[in-house]
Order: sequence, then structure tokens, then C-alpha cells
Amino acid sequence: MNAPHAPETVPQEFWSEIDRLTGAGALRRLSGVFARFIGSLGHAGGPLMLATVVLSELEGRGHSCLELADLASDPAALLGWEAPEWRALAATCGTVPRTVKTWREALAACEPVWCPGDFDFGEPLVLEEERLYLRRYWRDEALVADSVRQRARTLRAIDAHEVKGWLDVLFASNQRHGEPPDWQRLACAIAVRGRMAVITGGPGTGKTYTVARLLALLFALAGDEAQRQRIALAAPTGKAAARLKQSIEKALGDLAERVGGALPLRELTTRMGAARTLHSLLGARPDTRAFAHNRGNPLDVDVLIVDEASMVHLEMMAALLDALPTTATLILLGDKDQLASVEAGAVLGDLCHDAQAGRYTQETLDYAAACTGESVPPQFAGQGGPLAQQTVMLRHSRRFGGPIGQLALAVNDGDTARAFAVLRAGDAAVQWQERASQQSVVALAMEGYRPYLDLVRTDSHDAKPILQAFEAFRILCAVRDGEWGVEGLNAAIEAKLQGARLLPRGGEWYAGRPVMVTRNDYGTGVFNGDIGLTLPDPQRPGSLRVYFLEGDTVRSVLATRLRHVETAYAMTVHKSQGSEFRHTVMVLPRERSAVITRELIYTGITRASQVFTLMSSGGTVLEEGIVRRTQRASGLRGKLA
Repeated sequence: MNAPHAPETVPQEFWSEIDRLTGAGALRRLSGVFARFIGSLGHAGGPLMLATVVLSELEGRGHSCLELADLASDPAALLGWEAPEWRALAATCGTVPRTVKTWREALAACEPVWCPGDFDFGEPLVLEEERLYLRRYWRDEALVADSVRQRARTLRAIDAHEVKGWLDVLFASNQRHGEPPDWQRLACAIAVRGRMAVITGGPGTGKTYTVARLLALLFALAGDEAQRQRIALAAPTGKAAARLKQSIEKALGDLAERVGGALPLRELTTRMGAARTLHSLLGARPDTRAFAHNRGNPLDVDVLIVDEASMVHLEMMAALLDALPTTATLILLGDKDQLASVEAGAVLGDLCHDAQAGRYTQETLDYAAACTGESVPPQFAGQGGPLAQQTVMLRHSRRFGGPIGQLALAVNDGDTARAFAVLRAGDAAVQWQERASQQSVVALAMEGYRPYLDLVRTDSHDAKPILQAFEAFRILCAVRDGEWGVEGLNAAIEAKLQGARLLPRGGEWYAGRPVMVTRNDYGTGVFNGDIGLTLPDPQRPGSLRVYFLEGDTVRSVLATRLRHVETAYAMTVHKSQGSEFRHTVMVLPRERSAVITRELIYTGITRASQVFTLMSSGGTVLEEGIVRRTQRASGLRGKLA
């Protein structure tokens, strides 16, 4: 590292251009502020300032690092700018590197940048190989990679004959669906031998059905230790956690009736505590990023099941793995093709990006055959790493065999022709209003929400059926702003419902108002993304409470205690993850947008259980979205390898 000296002066023209771009909405204000901070720390120069601005922008879009190859090839496209915008900014910095090699040399010479292997003075930026990181994301990525590798390599000695005997009990022979092998049986056999397993698959492939049988198998194999097994269930959101608990309890209840006295499964069900959000599990503290549980104060758990793992961002996964005892078993469930978290990282996608291929070694294939009697087709053989041997993709959907499933598969395959054919087939389960307007969206909302509004007007004191009626229908938006976004549609729907006297007029709070929590509030026990419904307080005439449905449980909070909420007749596709609605309406805007991707469209479709309606002003935005894949810069795959 160079000896400290006075900071190199960056031309004022650079900062003026940053201010102009910020004012035009091309940059976040934070990016310019962060670049000024980095420039104040020592020798920096124009290239580092450029790279810092880009890195900050990408972090805000979910990337965990900046690939120098992207910076050297087409930085304007990286930011979604026109080429002249980038050239105007770069021209204020003098000579700008053009190759990965020269970018690396320029950045490595700067004082605020640390290169692993050099003396570490706590520099805020890390340059590892050909990636530039904010230090905390580099640290989180390294922690996740090290922990996952170690867990995937740690395998138990398993009695294959005993495992097969229990699997024959837990999986009825007449429950097989589709062609062999039975991936659910294989998932149980593979997961039971290690300290970590990843089970991925689309909607209806039976992830929670499988993990219920995995828990029963772990319980059976634990022998005398079974009574002391500590099992925890968690998910990123309260709703997803409640659905996980409900699904596993139902699956174990059905299984208990069939296996009878072979296993005391009802006892296992009672031993599982309430499913919790990851924030709650780790002991989130107000006004800090730190958690009560960490390596020095680990979680008191033997088996941890995490559902909707696609929503777990890099920082959260690092905190979870740091707090998990090395002796505990971690099972991650999720759909690798869904949207990743809005925060940095796409951890599940990185962990099982090639799960489709299997890449099982001969040792894994022999073990799986001995435990299950299943023969894995040769196309799934290979020389994958340790994590690939602990990853199983469930491939047969029991729920999505109809038009909704066909549409989801077509989108996931990037097959626009097939997707358009399903949309235009005229089936009642999949509808497309190809020339929709905001007025037609609002009209559909009035029809879809009328059942719950009719119940609200009966002044019933039973909130549960009202909540269930509300949860049957939902409008999902790709964007927040504009008449096709969350803000525009919520305002239009609210005004129309009030104008039709389906809702009372006046005031921020009123009976029937659906709200989404926008910030964690530990005092009231509500968390970002929770959806509630405002109803009269039966104990306090004239007062309102907000009721939240979690599985079969209803809880409520006084409306006046909720400070960070927004009206939620419409919500973003991102916020809908972990939820399912009988009738889901997805609205695509007229304008093209980089946020409309294959993963977003697929996630919106798969929120529907019975009816899916797409509302758009044409097919261009849809077609481009199906083709566009979400690509997040990350070094996690490389570290895992």
C-alpha cells in the first residue's frame, strides 16, 4: 500500500456532472455522497470515483459487487444509461481505463482499496481478483461461502438399510407421480446425511410435503435423542413463516394417521415451536444491523428449516450462518427461479444455479440408490462440488398442471411464443386483457374486492373470514410509480371504492382499508411486508384496529400505533413473495423497464392458485420481459467452487 499523502483532487466538473445526473434521476443521491466520502480518505483519483459511483448504484439494484469486465466493456448498459451520458461523466475524469487489467491496476493503487493478501488497514473497498466490493458485502460473501462449503462437506455415517426402511413407511407406494425417480424420496435421503441441504422446486412440487417427511425421518433416526431434538421453522416474512408451519403440521398430521404407532409424529408436531421470521429468530435489535444471536451467542437449535429462501439476501444469510451451531442441520427451501431479495445478493440462485443438471457423483448416486431404491437417470450424473451433492430439485408439480402451470413453465423457459399461446387460448384459469387501461384495472379490483367489502359492511366482529376473503384476490404491479404502479393504482382504486360507497369517505384510517407495513416495528410486533386489514375495534367503539392473518391465527394492533404503513389494494410482485391468492392480477406498465424480467413475471404468475389475469397495454413489454433475465453480479459461485 502506498504511504499516505494528501488526497488527489478530483475535478470539480466531475462533481458537477454527478449533481446533474442526480437531479435528472439517473443516480441516487447516496452514490454521489458515497463517492465524496471515498475521495476524502486518501489517494483516489477519477477512475476510483467512477467505479465507486457505479458500485454504489449496483448495490442499490441488488448486486453484491462490481465486475471489472462489465466496467471495461459497456458501463452505460450496466447502469441503464445511454452511451453519451456515460461518456460525459467519464470525460470529466481524464484518462479512464479501457481493459480489465488497467482497471485493476488503477484501483489497486488507491488508498481506500484493500487487495486481499496485502496488509489490511480496514479500507472500505475490497478488490478481489476482478471484482470490486463494499467491504461488508465481501465479508458476508466470504462468510457464506466458507460456512456452506464446510457444512456441505460434513457428512454423517448413515445406515442406508435403515433409511430405506423408514422411507418406505413415510412414502406410500401409491403416491408416486410422474416418471421415476421420486425426487422427494431422494431429497430426504440426501438431506438426512449432511449438515446442510437445499431443496428447490417450483410451486406445487411438494417442498413442504417433502420436508415434513424429512423431519419425520430425522426424528426416527435420532433414536433415544429424538426427545431432545430442537426444531425451528423460519422464513423471511411472517406470512411465509405461518404458511410453512401450517403446511408442515398438516403434512405431519396426515402422515401420523397413516403410519400409526410406527412413529409418534403428533409428539413431533407439538415439539415444533411457532414459525418465526428470520429477524425474530436471530433477535433483531431496533436501530442496529446487529442481532442478538451470532457466533458468540448461537441459536439453540438442532434442525432449522428456512422456507422461501430465494427472499433471503446476502447479509441475512451471513448472519444466519454465523449464528447457527456447526452441529445443527440447515435445510433451505425455495424456488430458485423466483425473484431474489430487493437487497444485495441472490443467494439461493447462487447456491443452486445448476440444480437442474444434478451433477451427482457416483458416490452420491450409489448412496441414493441404496437409501431409496431409486435409479437416477444418467443425465444427472457429473462431478459437481460438495454442495451439488446436497442439493435436490423437485421436478413434478402436482398443483400446476393446468394453464397457469403451462404459462409459468413457458415464461421460465424464456419461450415467448408458447407463453403467448397459453395467454390467448381463452381458458378461464388464464386471462389476458391485452389492451387494458387503468380504468379496466380499477373495475376488476372493484369486482375482486367486493366479497370482503360486503363482509366489512356487515359489522361482523369476526375478523378471520373478512381477512380470508381479502386474501383471495390481489393486484400485483411490476413498478411503484405511475398510473400502472402501486401508488397510482392504490389511489385510483381507493377513490373509486369510496365513490361507489363501498368504503367510507374521509380520513387516513377507515374500516376496510388494507395496509402494508413498510418498516419493522418491534414494539408492535409487525414487520416490513406484513399485510393487514383495518376493522372496527369491538372493545372500543369508534376506534380501529389492524388485523393480520398468519396461517389460522389472527392478531391485531391499534391503527394509531402503526406509523409506517401504506394502502395496499395493489402491491409489488416483490412484496407478494411468500403469498398465494386464489385470483392474482398482474399489471404491466406501458413503458419498458429494466425491472420487468423473466423472474418477476414468473413470480407474479405463480402467486395464483386458481385464476391468473394479466393486464397490459400490449405485448411488447411482456415479450421483452420474458427474454430479459435478472443478472446480479456476485462472487459467491466462484467462492463455492
